[in-house]
Amino acid sequence: MIQMSFINPLSDEGKQIVRKDGGDLNRIFDANDKIIDAVYSITAQEISDDDYIPKSYADMVIKRVEWYVEKKSDPQYNHKKYAFLFHEEITKFDVIAFYILCQAVGIKFGPNSRESRAIVELQGQIIENRLEELHERDRLEIVDKIMNDLIVQDRIKWTSLADLLSSKKIDLQDLVLKNGEVILDQEDFMEYFGDIVRLQQPERMYNVFIGNRIKELIMIKMIMQNTENYIKNVHEIAGREVEPNSTLLKIGEGVTEALSKEMRYYGGVGDGGGEIKASPLDIENFPPCIKKALDGIKSGGRNEVIVLFLTPFLSYARLYPSVFRRNSTLKVSDVDKDLKITENEILPMIHDAADRCSPPLFDDQPQEKINIIAKLGFGMQDKLNLQHEGETTWYTPMSCEKVKLNMPSLCRPDKTCKGLTNPLSYYNRKMREK
Repeated sequence: MIQMSFINPLSDEGKQIVRKDGGDLNRIFDANDKIIDAVYSITAQEISDDDYIPKSYADMVIKRVEWYVEKKSDPQYNHKKYAFLFHEEITKFDVIAFYILCQAVGIKFGPNSRESRAIVELQGQIIENRLEELHERDRLEIVDKIMNDLIVQDRIKWTSLADLLSSKKIDLQDLVLKNGEVILDQEDFMEYFGDIVRLQQPERMYNVFIGNRIKELIMIKMIMQNTENYIKNVHEIAGREVEPNSTLLKIGEGVTEALSKEMRYYGGVGDGGGEIKASPLDIENFPPCIKKALDGIKSGGRNEVIVLFLTPFLSYARLYPSVFRRNSTLKVSDVDKDLKITENEILPMIHDAADRCSPPLFDDQPQEKINIIAKLGFGMQDKLNLQHEGETTWYTPMSCEKVKLNMPSLCRPDKTCKGLTNPLSYYNRKMREK
Protein backbone atom coordinates (compact mmCIF):
# COMPACT_ATOMS: atom_id res chain seq x y z
CA MET A 1 0.00 0.00 0.00
CA ILE A 2 1.30 3.45 -0.96
CA GLN A 3 2.12 5.66 2.01
CA MET A 4 -0.45 8.40 2.48
CA SER A 5 2.26 11.01 3.07
CA PHE A 6 3.73 10.34 -0.39
CA ILE A 7 0.60 11.94 -1.83
CA ASN A 8 -0.48 14.14 1.10
CA PRO A 9 2.48 15.35 3.19
CA LEU A 10 0.08 17.31 5.40
CA SER A 11 -1.55 14.10 6.64
CA ASP A 12 -1.01 12.93 10.23
CA GLU A 13 1.46 10.41 8.83
CA GLY A 14 3.43 13.22 7.18
CA LYS A 15 3.43 15.31 10.35
CA GLN A 16 4.71 12.32 12.31
CA ILE A 17 7.63 11.98 9.88
CA VAL A 18 8.58 15.62 10.48
CA ARG A 19 8.33 15.25 14.25
CA LYS A 20 10.46 12.11 14.22
CA ASP A 21 13.02 12.83 11.49
CA GLY A 22 12.81 16.57 10.82
CA GLY A 23 16.17 17.21 12.45
CA ASP A 24 18.07 20.48 12.68
CA LEU A 25 17.11 23.25 10.22
CA ASN A 26 20.65 24.57 10.35
CA ARG A 27 21.93 21.33 8.79
CA ILE A 28 19.63 21.12 5.77
CA PHE A 29 22.49 22.16 3.46
CA ASP A 30 24.71 19.36 4.77
CA ALA A 31 25.28 16.30 2.56
CA ASN A 32 22.98 13.44 3.59
CA ASP A 33 24.14 9.94 2.64
CA LYS A 34 20.67 8.49 3.22
CA ILE A 35 19.14 10.84 0.62
CA ILE A 36 21.90 10.06 -1.87
CA ASP A 37 21.57 6.28 -1.35
CA ALA A 38 17.77 6.44 -1.71
CA VAL A 39 18.00 8.30 -5.02
CA TYR A 40 20.71 6.00 -6.39
CA SER A 41 18.54 2.99 -5.53
CA ILE A 42 15.88 4.13 -8.03
CA THR A 43 16.72 2.41 -11.32
CA ALA A 44 14.72 4.88 -13.42
CA GLN A 45 16.79 7.82 -12.16
CA GLU A 46 19.28 9.39 -14.57
CA ILE A 47 22.72 9.38 -12.88
CA SER A 48 25.00 10.29 -15.80
CA ASP A 49 25.42 13.79 -14.35
CA ASP A 50 26.18 14.25 -10.67
CA ASP A 51 24.10 17.44 -10.65
CA TYR A 52 20.96 15.33 -11.14
CA ILE A 53 21.37 13.80 -7.68
CA PRO A 54 20.06 15.74 -4.65
CA LYS A 55 22.62 15.48 -1.86
CA SER A 56 20.87 17.34 0.95
CA TYR A 57 17.44 18.46 2.08
CA ALA A 58 18.16 21.85 0.50
CA ASP A 59 18.81 20.09 -2.81
CA MET A 60 15.54 18.15 -2.45
CA VAL A 61 13.67 21.43 -2.03
CA ILE A 62 15.21 23.12 -5.07
CA LYS A 63 14.89 20.00 -7.25
CA ARG A 64 11.14 20.08 -6.62
CA VAL A 65 10.97 23.65 -7.95
CA GLU A 66 13.31 22.92 -10.87
CA TRP A 67 11.10 19.98 -11.88
CA TYR A 68 8.03 22.23 -11.86
CA VAL A 69 9.74 24.90 -13.98
CA GLU A 70 11.33 22.55 -16.50
CA LYS A 71 8.26 20.37 -16.98
CA LYS A 72 6.11 23.44 -17.50
CA SER A 73 8.34 25.41 -19.82
CA ASP A 74 11.36 23.51 -21.17
CA PRO A 75 10.71 21.76 -24.53
CA GLN A 76 13.74 19.55 -23.80
CA TYR A 77 12.39 18.41 -20.42
CA ASN A 78 14.02 15.14 -19.34
CA HIS A 79 11.81 13.17 -16.95
CA LYS A 80 14.66 10.82 -15.98
CA LYS A 81 16.46 13.71 -14.26
CA TYR A 82 13.62 13.87 -11.75
CA ALA A 83 12.50 10.22 -11.64
CA PHE A 84 13.31 10.04 -7.91
CA LEU A 85 10.43 12.43 -7.18
CA PHE A 86 7.94 9.78 -8.30
CA HIS A 87 9.19 6.77 -6.34
CA GLU A 88 8.04 6.00 -2.83
CA GLU A 89 11.55 5.26 -1.62
CA ILE A 90 12.14 8.97 -1.05
CA THR A 91 8.89 9.60 0.88
CA LYS A 92 10.50 10.50 4.21
CA PHE A 93 12.96 12.94 2.65
CA ASP A 94 10.34 14.34 0.30
CA VAL A 95 7.90 15.09 3.12
CA ILE A 96 10.55 16.95 5.11
CA ALA A 97 11.57 18.87 1.97
CA PHE A 98 7.93 19.84 1.42
CA TYR A 99 7.69 21.39 4.89
CA ILE A 100 11.01 23.20 4.48
CA LEU A 101 9.83 24.62 1.16
CA CYS A 102 6.48 25.82 2.54
CA GLN A 103 8.11 27.36 5.60
CA ALA A 104 10.74 29.14 3.52
CA VAL A 105 8.13 30.61 1.18
CA GLY A 106 5.76 31.50 4.03
CA ILE A 107 8.47 33.32 5.97
CA LYS A 108 10.19 35.14 3.12
CA PHE A 109 7.32 35.89 0.73
CA GLY A 110 3.91 35.33 2.32
CA PRO A 111 0.73 33.67 1.04
CA ASN A 112 -0.12 36.14 -1.74
CA SER A 113 3.26 36.04 -3.45
CA ARG A 114 4.17 34.60 -6.82
CA GLU A 115 6.38 32.09 -5.01
CA SER A 116 3.51 30.88 -2.83
CA ARG A 117 1.17 30.41 -5.77
CA ALA A 118 3.88 28.54 -7.65
CA ILE A 119 4.49 26.16 -4.73
CA VAL A 120 0.76 25.44 -4.35
CA GLU A 121 0.49 24.73 -8.08
CA LEU A 122 3.67 22.64 -7.91
CA GLN A 123 2.17 20.48 -5.18
CA GLY A 124 -0.96 19.85 -7.21
CA GLN A 125 1.06 18.87 -10.27
CA ILE A 126 3.39 16.57 -8.38
CA ILE A 127 0.39 14.73 -6.90
CA GLU A 128 -1.15 14.33 -10.37
CA ASN A 129 2.08 12.91 -11.75
CA ARG A 130 2.58 10.56 -8.80
CA LEU A 131 -0.94 9.20 -9.21
CA GLU A 132 -0.28 8.60 -12.91
CA GLU A 133 2.74 6.45 -12.01
CA LEU A 134 0.69 4.12 -9.78
CA HIS A 135 -1.03 0.89 -10.75
CA GLU A 136 -4.78 1.42 -11.03
CA ARG A 137 -5.59 -0.59 -7.90
CA ASP A 138 -3.04 1.29 -5.78
CA ARG A 139 -4.30 4.57 -7.21
CA LEU A 140 -7.92 3.85 -6.29
CA GLU A 141 -6.98 2.69 -2.79
CA ILE A 142 -4.80 5.67 -1.92
CA VAL A 143 -7.35 8.17 -3.24
CA ASP A 144 -10.13 6.57 -1.16
CA LYS A 145 -7.88 6.47 1.91
CA ILE A 146 -6.90 10.12 1.62
CA MET A 147 -10.46 11.25 0.90
CA ASN A 148 -11.63 9.44 4.04
CA ASP A 149 -8.90 11.24 5.96
CA LEU A 150 -9.68 14.67 4.48
CA ILE A 151 -13.47 14.42 4.79
CA VAL A 152 -14.68 12.99 8.07
CA GLN A 153 -18.42 13.02 7.42
CA ASP A 154 -20.18 10.29 5.42
CA ARG A 155 -21.84 12.74 3.07
CA ILE A 156 -20.16 15.91 1.82
CA LYS A 157 -22.14 19.13 1.78
CA TRP A 158 -21.04 21.42 -1.03
CA THR A 159 -20.70 24.18 1.56
CA SER A 160 -17.85 22.21 3.17
CA LEU A 161 -15.87 22.90 -0.02
CA ALA A 162 -16.32 26.66 0.38
CA ASP A 163 -12.56 27.34 0.47
CA LEU A 164 -12.02 25.46 -2.77
CA LEU A 165 -14.91 27.23 -4.46
CA SER A 166 -14.01 30.72 -3.25
CA SER A 167 -10.36 30.31 -4.29
CA LYS A 168 -11.58 28.95 -7.65
CA LYS A 169 -9.57 25.77 -7.27
CA ILE A 170 -12.72 23.93 -8.18
CA ASP A 171 -15.89 24.97 -10.00
CA LEU A 172 -19.35 24.15 -8.71
CA GLN A 173 -20.17 22.90 -12.20
CA ASP A 174 -17.58 20.11 -11.76
CA LEU A 175 -19.71 18.56 -9.00
CA VAL A 176 -22.79 16.35 -9.06
CA LEU A 177 -25.11 17.54 -6.29
CA LYS A 178 -28.29 16.23 -4.66
CA ASN A 179 -29.99 18.10 -1.84
CA GLY A 180 -26.81 20.09 -1.31
CA GLU A 181 -24.65 16.96 -1.02
CA VAL A 182 -21.70 16.17 -3.30
CA ILE A 183 -22.20 12.74 -4.85
CA LEU A 184 -18.94 10.78 -5.15
CA ASP A 185 -19.69 7.09 -4.49
CA GLN A 186 -21.34 4.89 -7.09
CA GLU A 187 -23.85 3.58 -4.52
CA ASP A 188 -25.02 7.10 -3.74
CA PHE A 189 -25.22 7.91 -7.44
CA MET A 190 -27.43 4.87 -8.06
CA GLU A 191 -29.60 5.66 -5.03
CA TYR A 192 -30.33 9.18 -6.23
CA PHE A 193 -30.18 8.86 -10.02
CA GLY A 194 -30.63 5.15 -10.75
CA ASP A 195 -34.18 5.57 -12.03
CA ILE A 196 -33.14 8.38 -14.33
CA VAL A 197 -30.21 6.57 -15.96
CA ARG A 198 -31.43 2.94 -15.79
CA LEU A 199 -31.88 2.81 -19.58
CA GLN A 200 -28.45 4.35 -20.24
CA GLN A 201 -25.97 1.89 -18.66
CA PRO A 202 -25.90 3.29 -15.09
CA GLU A 203 -22.30 2.29 -14.38
CA ARG A 204 -21.12 4.03 -17.52
CA MET A 205 -23.12 7.14 -16.63
CA TYR A 206 -21.52 7.19 -13.18
CA ASN A 207 -18.07 7.08 -14.76
CA VAL A 208 -19.01 9.83 -17.20
CA PHE A 209 -20.33 12.26 -14.58
CA ILE A 210 -18.23 11.33 -11.54
CA GLY A 211 -15.96 8.28 -11.58
CA ASN A 212 -12.49 8.51 -10.14
CA ARG A 213 -11.83 11.76 -11.98
CA ILE A 214 -13.93 13.90 -9.63
CA LYS A 215 -12.63 12.15 -6.51
CA GLU A 216 -9.05 12.79 -7.58
CA LEU A 217 -9.83 16.37 -8.55
CA ILE A 218 -11.36 17.16 -5.16
CA MET A 219 -8.56 15.38 -3.32
CA ILE A 220 -5.81 17.23 -5.21
CA LYS A 221 -7.51 20.61 -4.83
CA MET A 222 -8.08 20.04 -1.11
CA ILE A 223 -4.39 19.26 -0.59
CA MET A 224 -3.47 22.35 -2.61
CA GLN A 225 -5.81 24.45 -0.45
CA ASN A 226 -4.33 22.95 2.73
CA THR A 227 -0.84 23.75 1.40
CA GLU A 228 -1.89 27.35 0.82
CA ASN A 229 -3.37 27.52 4.32
CA TYR A 230 -0.18 26.10 5.83
CA ILE A 231 1.97 28.73 4.08
CA LYS A 232 -0.40 31.41 5.36
CA ASN A 233 -0.15 30.09 8.94
CA VAL A 234 3.64 30.01 8.73
CA HIS A 235 3.66 33.61 7.52
CA GLU A 236 1.41 34.76 10.36
CA ILE A 237 3.52 33.01 12.97
CA ALA A 238 6.74 34.38 11.46
CA GLY A 239 5.30 37.89 11.72
CA ARG A 240 5.33 37.53 15.51
CA GLU A 241 8.98 36.48 15.62
CA VAL A 242 11.80 38.93 16.26
CA GLU A 243 14.02 37.52 13.51
CA PRO A 244 13.17 34.87 10.91
CA ASN A 245 15.32 31.78 10.49
CA SER A 246 18.26 32.71 8.24
CA THR A 247 18.50 29.19 6.79
CA LEU A 248 14.90 29.33 5.60
CA LEU A 249 15.48 32.79 4.14
CA LYS A 250 18.39 31.34 2.16
CA ILE A 251 16.15 28.54 0.88
CA GLY A 252 13.61 31.20 -0.15
CA GLU A 253 16.28 32.93 -2.24
CA GLY A 254 17.03 29.60 -3.92
CA VAL A 255 13.33 29.18 -4.74
CA THR A 256 13.23 32.60 -6.40
CA GLU A 257 16.33 31.77 -8.44
CA ALA A 258 14.85 28.44 -9.56
CA LEU A 259 11.58 30.12 -10.58
CA SER A 260 13.48 32.81 -12.49
CA LYS A 261 14.57 30.12 -14.95
CA GLU A 262 10.93 30.03 -16.03
CA MET A 263 11.22 33.62 -17.21
CA ARG A 264 14.32 32.78 -19.22
CA TYR A 265 12.51 29.91 -20.93
CA TYR A 266 9.41 32.00 -21.61
CA GLY A 267 11.30 35.00 -22.81
CA GLY A 268 13.42 32.89 -25.12
CA VAL A 269 12.66 32.07 -28.72
CA GLY A 270 10.37 33.87 -31.15
CA ASP A 271 8.40 32.12 -33.83
CA GLY A 272 9.84 31.14 -37.14
CA GLY A 273 13.53 31.91 -36.68
CA GLY A 274 16.07 33.60 -34.45
CA GLU A 275 15.77 34.42 -30.82
CA ILE A 276 13.15 36.92 -29.64
CA LYS A 277 13.44 37.98 -26.03
CA ALA A 278 10.98 39.94 -23.92
CA SER A 279 11.97 43.58 -24.30
CA PRO A 280 10.48 47.09 -24.31
CA LEU A 281 7.87 47.56 -27.02
CA ASP A 282 9.02 49.01 -30.34
CA ILE A 283 6.04 50.75 -31.93
CA GLU A 284 7.83 51.14 -35.26
CA ASN A 285 7.72 47.36 -35.66
CA PHE A 286 4.03 46.97 -34.88
CA PRO A 287 1.79 45.65 -37.68
CA PRO A 288 -0.51 48.15 -39.45
CA CYS A 289 -3.61 46.90 -37.58
CA ILE A 290 -2.04 47.56 -34.17
CA LYS A 291 -0.83 51.01 -35.20
CA LYS A 292 -4.34 51.84 -36.36
CA ALA A 293 -5.81 50.59 -33.06
CA LEU A 294 -3.34 52.73 -31.09
CA ASP A 295 -4.59 55.80 -32.93
CA GLY A 296 -8.06 55.20 -31.50
CA ILE A 297 -11.26 53.94 -33.05
CA LYS A 298 -13.44 56.65 -34.53
CA SER A 299 -16.51 54.52 -35.05
CA GLY A 300 -18.18 51.43 -33.54
CA GLY A 301 -16.31 48.50 -32.10
CA ARG A 302 -14.23 50.44 -29.59
CA ASN A 303 -14.70 47.78 -26.89
CA GLU A 304 -13.60 44.85 -29.02
CA VAL A 305 -10.57 46.64 -30.43
CA ILE A 306 -9.23 47.94 -27.12
CA VAL A 307 -10.17 45.08 -24.80
CA LEU A 308 -10.07 41.96 -26.97
CA PHE A 309 -7.51 42.93 -29.61
CA LEU A 310 -5.06 45.51 -28.31
CA THR A 311 -4.76 44.33 -24.68
CA PRO A 312 -3.62 40.76 -25.47
CA PHE A 313 -1.26 41.91 -28.24
CA LEU A 314 0.55 44.56 -26.18
CA SER A 315 0.85 42.34 -23.10
CA TYR A 316 2.21 39.31 -24.96
CA ALA A 317 4.45 41.36 -27.27
CA ARG A 318 6.05 42.95 -24.20
CA LEU A 319 6.14 40.02 -21.79
CA TYR A 320 5.93 36.75 -23.70
CA PRO A 321 6.48 37.17 -27.45
CA SER A 322 7.21 33.45 -27.93
CA VAL A 323 3.79 32.29 -26.69
CA PHE A 324 2.85 30.49 -29.91
CA ARG A 325 6.26 28.91 -30.30
CA ARG A 326 6.32 27.66 -26.72
CA ASN A 327 2.63 26.81 -26.52
CA SER A 328 2.81 26.91 -22.70
CA THR A 329 0.20 28.18 -20.26
CA LEU A 330 1.39 30.88 -17.88
CA LYS A 331 0.32 33.94 -15.95
CA VAL A 332 1.46 37.53 -16.28
CA SER A 333 3.37 37.33 -13.00
CA ASP A 334 5.43 34.43 -14.36
CA VAL A 335 7.18 36.96 -16.58
CA ASP A 336 6.46 40.19 -14.70
CA LYS A 337 6.98 39.21 -11.07
CA ASP A 338 6.03 42.50 -9.40
CA LEU A 339 3.67 43.62 -12.24
CA LYS A 340 5.62 46.85 -12.69
CA ILE A 341 6.02 46.39 -16.44
CA THR A 342 2.31 45.71 -16.84
CA GLU A 343 1.39 48.63 -14.60
CA ASN A 344 3.86 51.19 -15.96
CA GLU A 345 4.27 50.24 -19.62
CA ILE A 346 1.40 48.11 -20.91
CA LEU A 347 -1.69 49.55 -19.22
CA PRO A 348 -0.78 53.20 -20.03
CA MET A 349 -0.54 52.33 -23.75
CA ILE A 350 -3.92 50.60 -23.64
CA HIS A 351 -5.52 53.51 -21.76
CA ASP A 352 -3.99 56.08 -24.14
CA ALA A 353 -5.51 54.23 -27.11
CA ALA A 354 -8.86 54.12 -25.31
CA ASP A 355 -8.67 57.89 -24.72
CA ARG A 356 -7.99 58.48 -28.42
CA CYS A 357 -11.24 56.76 -29.38
CA SER A 358 -14.18 58.89 -30.38
CA PRO A 359 -15.83 59.23 -27.97
CA PRO A 360 -13.13 58.24 -25.44
CA LEU A 361 -13.93 54.68 -24.39
CA PHE A 362 -13.91 55.15 -20.63
CA ASP A 363 -16.05 58.29 -20.71
CA ASP A 364 -19.22 56.35 -21.37
CA GLN A 365 -18.03 52.80 -20.59
CA PRO A 366 -15.78 52.96 -17.51
CA GLN A 367 -16.44 49.26 -16.83
CA GLU A 368 -14.12 48.43 -19.72
CA LYS A 369 -11.17 49.19 -17.42
CA ILE A 370 -12.29 46.17 -15.40
CA ASN A 371 -12.61 44.08 -18.55
CA ILE A 372 -9.03 44.97 -19.51
CA ILE A 373 -7.81 43.73 -16.12
CA ALA A 374 -9.84 40.56 -16.64
CA LYS A 375 -8.25 39.89 -20.05
CA LEU A 376 -4.83 40.07 -18.36
CA GLY A 377 -5.93 37.26 -16.05
CA PHE A 378 -6.67 39.17 -12.84
CA GLY A 379 -10.41 38.65 -12.56
CA MET A 380 -13.17 41.24 -12.64
CA GLN A 381 -11.21 43.80 -10.62
CA ASP A 382 -10.52 47.52 -11.02
CA LYS A 383 -6.75 47.13 -10.63
CA LEU A 384 -3.98 44.55 -10.85
CA ASN A 385 -3.70 42.40 -7.75
CA LEU A 386 -1.68 39.19 -7.45
CA GLN A 387 -4.26 37.82 -5.04
CA HIS A 388 -6.82 37.69 -7.87
CA GLU A 389 -4.54 36.40 -10.61
CA GLY A 390 -5.90 33.26 -12.19
CA GLU A 391 -9.55 34.17 -11.63
CA THR A 392 -9.69 34.80 -15.37
CA THR A 393 -7.46 33.73 -18.26
CA TRP A 394 -4.73 35.85 -19.82
CA TYR A 395 -6.11 36.15 -23.36
CA THR A 396 -3.76 35.33 -26.23
CA PRO A 397 -3.48 37.66 -29.25
CA MET A 398 -6.25 37.50 -31.82
CA SER A 399 -5.47 35.84 -35.16
CA CYS A 400 -5.42 37.70 -38.48
CA GLU A 401 -8.44 35.70 -39.60
CA LYS A 402 -10.49 36.92 -36.64
CA VAL A 403 -9.33 40.49 -37.18
CA LYS A 404 -10.47 40.35 -40.82
CA LEU A 405 -13.81 38.86 -39.77
CA ASN A 406 -14.63 41.03 -36.75
CA MET A 407 -12.61 44.23 -37.32
CA PRO A 408 -12.18 44.51 -41.09
CA SER A 409 -11.45 48.25 -40.94
CA LEU A 410 -8.20 47.53 -39.10
CA CYS A 411 -6.83 45.06 -41.64
CA ARG A 412 -4.61 46.91 -44.13
CA PRO A 413 -1.84 44.38 -44.82
CA ASP A 414 1.63 45.35 -46.01
CA LYS A 415 4.30 43.13 -47.58
CA THR A 416 5.49 41.80 -44.19
CA CYS A 417 2.01 40.43 -43.47
CA LYS A 418 2.32 37.88 -46.28
CA GLY A 419 2.24 34.31 -44.98
CA LEU A 420 1.62 35.32 -41.35
CA THR A 421 -1.45 34.36 -39.34
CA ASN A 422 -1.17 36.57 -36.26
CA PRO A 423 -0.17 40.21 -35.61
CA LEU A 424 2.26 38.97 -32.95
CA SER A 425 4.09 36.91 -35.59
CA TYR A 426 4.46 40.11 -37.62
CA TYR A 427 6.01 41.91 -34.64
CA ASN A 428 8.39 39.02 -33.92
CA ARG A 429 9.53 38.92 -37.56
CA LYS A 430 10.22 42.65 -37.60
CA MET A 431 12.07 42.51 -34.28
CA ARG A 432 14.16 39.64 -35.56
CA GLU A 433 15.13 41.69 -38.61
CA LYS A 434 16.29 44.70 -36.55
